[in-house]
Amino acid sequence: MHKSGDEFLKKLLATFQGEADEHVKALSTGLIELEKGLPAEKRAEIVETVFREAHSLKGAARAVNVGEIERVCQSLESVFAAVKRGQTAFSPPLFDLLHQAVDTLGRLRAAIATGPAAADKAQIAELERQLESAAMGLPLRQEKPKPAARESEPAPQPEVLPHRAEVKSMPAESVRIATAKLDALLLQTEELLSAKLAAGQLAAELRAAEVARAAGNKEWVRLQPDLKAMQQRVPGAGAGAGNGRKKPDPQAQRVLEFLEWEHARGKSLEGRLAALASLAEQNHRTLGGMVDSLLEDAKKALMLPFASLLEVFPKVVRDLARDRGKDAELHVQGGEIEIDRRILEAMKDPLLHLVRNCVDHGIEKPEERERKKKQGRGRVTVAIVQKDSNKVELEVSDDGAGIDVAAVRAAAAKLGLVSREAAAKLDERQVLSFIYQSGVSTTPIITDISGRGLGLAIVREKVEKLGGRVSLETRRDAGTTFRIVLPLTLATFRGVLVRAGERLFVLPTASVERVVGVGERDITTVENEETIPVDGQAVALVRLGNLLKVPRKDHPSKAADKLPVVILGSAEKRIAFQVDEVLGEQEVLVKGLGPQLVRVRNVAGATVLGTGEVVPILNVPDLMKSAVADAPRPASAALAPEEEEAGEKSVLVVEDSITARALLKSILESAGYNVRTAVDGVDAFATLRTEEVDVVVSDVDMPRMNGFDLTARIRGDKKLAELPVVLVTALGSREDRERGISVGANAYIVKSSFDQSNLLEVLRRLA
Repeated sequence: MHKSGDEFLKKLLATFQGEADEHVKALSTGLIELEKGLPAEKRAEIVETVFREAHSLKGAARAVNVGEIERVCQSLESVFAAVKRGQTAFSPPLFDLLHQAVDTLGRLRAAIATGPAAADKAQIAELERQLESAAMGLPLRQEKPKPAARESEPAPQPEVLPHRAEVKSMPAESVRIATAKLDALLLQTEELLSAKLAAGQLAAELRAAEVARAAGNKEWVRLQPDLKAMQQRVPGAGAGAGNGRKKPDPQAQRVLEFLEWEHARGKSLEGRLAALASLAEQNHRTLGGMVDSLLEDAKKALMLPFASLLEVFPKVVRDLARDRGKDAELHVQGGEIEIDRRILEAMKDPLLHLVRNCVDHGIEKPEERERKKKQGRGRVTVAIVQKDSNKVELEVSDDGAGIDVAAVRAAAAKLGLVSREAAAKLDERQVLSFIYQSGVSTTPIITDISGRGLGLAIVREKVEKLGGRVSLETRRDAGTTFRIVLPLTLATFRGVLVRAGERLFVLPTASVERVVGVGERDITTVENEETIPVDGQAVALVRLGNLLKVPRKDHPSKAADKLPVVILGSAEKRIAFQVDEVLGEQEVLVKGLGPQLVRVRNVAGATVLGTGEVVPILNVPDLMKSAVADAPRPASAALAPEEEEAGEKSVLVVEDSITARALLKSILESAGYNVRTAVDGVDAFATLRTEEVDVVVSDVDMPRMNGFDLTARIRGDKKLAELPVVLVTALGSREDRERGISVGANAYIVKSSFDQSNLLEVLRRLA
C-alpha cells in the first residue's frame, strides 16, 4: 500500500509540474503585456487574468503540499488585489519585482523533487516581504538588473514543452497523453511508407511486364505473313499436307505447332497480366491513400504551434535589453502555424541565439536611436510563414544598426579565414557568409553573452542538421533579417534519386535548386576549378562520383549530348554536382544509421526503395564542405607561408586573493600555459615592464591599482598596447562591463558564471 501511495504521489507531482508550467508561462506573458502601456480597460482585463493564474497555481500547490510556491503565489495575489483596488500602481521597480517572483516560481517548480536550499529559502522569504510591502503601497527601491546567464547556460526558464503534450480530440475537448507514446505511434506509422513504396514498385513491374508481353504479341502479328509462307513451304505443315511428292517434316511441323500454341498462351497471359496490373494499381492507390491519411493524422498529433516555443521569448528580450541598458520588445507573427514537435524542440536554442543576437548586437541604446531619429524602443520580430505543404519559413529581424560588413571582413582576415588582400576584393554577400564561421565576431569584447563567435555557427549547424537552410539580409542602420526555411516534419520528405557510377543516392529536394543538362562546351576551368554558367554566374562543378569515390562501371556508357547536373544550395553557397543519371523524385523515409555509424561524412541516413534496395541519403552541407576541401587549389595558394607551430604560451594572472590566484594558476598550468602571478595592478605593470607575456588575466577590484586602471595603463603603453587583457571579476553590472569595454579589455568574464572551459576557450582565441 505504501509503495502504491508513493507511485500515486509521483504521478500527482508530475501532473502538477505540467500544470505549473502553464501557469508560470501565463504569468510571464501577462506581465510582459502589462508593461506595454495598454488602455485601462485592456490592462484591467490582463490584471484579472494574471490574478486568476496566481490563484489557480496557489491552489494546485496546496493540493500537493508545495508550501514555497503556495506562499509566493499568495503574495502575488496580494499585489494584484492591491492593483485592482487602486492601492498600488505599476512601476518599473514593481515590474522587476513581479518578474523576479515569476522566475522564482519557475525555479521552485523545477526543484520540487529536492526542495529549495537554505540560501534559496532566505531569498524567498525576502521576496515575500517585498511583495507584501508592494501590496501595502510602500515604495520600492530601484535595483540594478542581474546579469544575464551565459550563452552556454541560459537562465532557468519554463520548459518549452512539458513531459506531456496536449492532443486535440474534439474542438472543445482535449486529453493528455505521454509524448513518448505518440512518438512510438508515429514511428510505426512511418514504417508503413515502405509498404506503400513496395506496392507501387510491384504495380509498376506488373505493368511493365504487361507492356513487354503486348510488345511480343505485336511482333507475332508482324511476323504472321512470314509464318504463313513457311507453313506453305514445309511439307505436312499446312492445308493439303501430305498430298505432294515430298514426305512430311515432323520436326518443322512440331515447331510451327509450338509457335501457334505459344501465341495463344501469350494472349492468355497478357490478359492475366493486365488484370493483375490493374489490381496491383488499385491496391497501391488504396494502401497509399490509407497510409498518407494515417501518416498525416499521426504527424498532426505531434505538431505544435510555434507559439508554444515562443512564450518565454518576450521575457528573454525584456531582461536582456534591460541588462544592456536598452529598451526592446518582441513581436510575434504567425505563432499559430504548427510544426513537428521534434523540430520545435531542436529549434529552441538556434532561435534563442538569433533573438539574443538581435538585442545584443542589433538594437541600439535609446540615446543612439534618438540621434538616428528612430523610436526609443527597439523592435525584434519573429515571423512564421508557411511556404507550402512541406516547408515553413522563419524570419527573425530587428530594426537596429545592421551588421558592420567592414568589421566582419576584418574579423575573418584576423582569424586567417581569408587573406587581407583577398578579403578586400570580396563583395558584401561573400563577406557576410563568414559570420557563420566559428570564432567570427564583431563585438570588441568577450562577455558572458557574446563575443565568442559561436552563436551563428551553432544556428547554421542545427538548421542544416534538420534539413533546412539559413540566409540573411542586412542594411546599415535599418536592421538585419535572418531567414530560416525548415521542413514541417522530420522523418519523411521528398528526395531526388540519382545514380553516380554503380551506386544510387538520394538528395533532399529542399536543397536542390534545379536539375539541368550541361554540354561539355559549357564547362570552363577557372583557377584549376571546373565551373558552369548558371544565371549569368560561374558555379563550381564537382563530379559526385569522384567526390564520393564511387567505382565507375566497367563497360563504357554511351556518350550523351548533355551531362545531368544537380545544383545544390546551402546557406549562401551553390555548387553543381554532375551525376550519371537522374532517376526522378519520390517520397523518402529516413532510416538512422545506428549508434555505430552515428556520424558518417557526407551521409545523413539511408532509405529503402520499393525494390528493397538500401540507398544512402546524402548530407548536403557535408557535400558542400567536402567539395570545397577537395577542390584543387590555385598555384598561388601553394606558395602561402605555413603557420608556425604555437609554442608554450605565457599568462600573467593578477589577483589579490591568494585562493583565487592559486586556483587560476592551477587551471592554466594544467592546460599547458606558463603562468606568472601578481598581487595587484602595480605589481602586474612592473612585471610587464621586465618580462614578456602573451596575455593578462586580471581581477578588477584590487588595492593600489584595480583591473580597469591596469588595462588603461597597458593600452596607453606603446610596447604593450596590443597585449590581450581578460578581466575576471565579480562585478557583473552593465556599467562595469561598459567600463571594461571603454578601457580596452578583450574579454570580461563574470565570476558568478565562471567555469574553466569558458576561460580556456577565451585564451585560445586571444593568445
